[in-house]
Amino acid sequence: MSTENGTVRLSEAELGGALGERATLVQFSTAFCQPCRATRRVLAEVAGMVDGVAHVEVDAEERLELVRRLEILRTPTVLVLDAGGRVVRRAAGMPRKADVIAALGRVV
Repeated sequence: MSTENGTVRLSEAELGGALGERATLVQFSTAFCQPCRATRRVLAEVAGMVDGVAHVEVDAEERLELVRRLEILRTPTVLVLDAGGRVVRRAAGMPRKADVIAALGRVV
């Protein structure tokens, strides 16, 4: 994880998944989180609709160091990354599909 001008940038190695060509939806989840399942469906559906967008799910319990560095306080938490891996949007709780599409519209 690097920071430039206050902007956090994440790498594929840190996320454990490939970045999308245009944007990446990163979901921090835990095994027993009910809203995480619905969030997974919403993000996968949006990623499937928009070319060049990837969805990466991170198990918050397995990646505690990353969770602490990013100050993830609850699950699900969703980060929207641009093509370079920079965090451009962040939201906690289950997102609405329309909100995810709107956030991506500012990136792609």
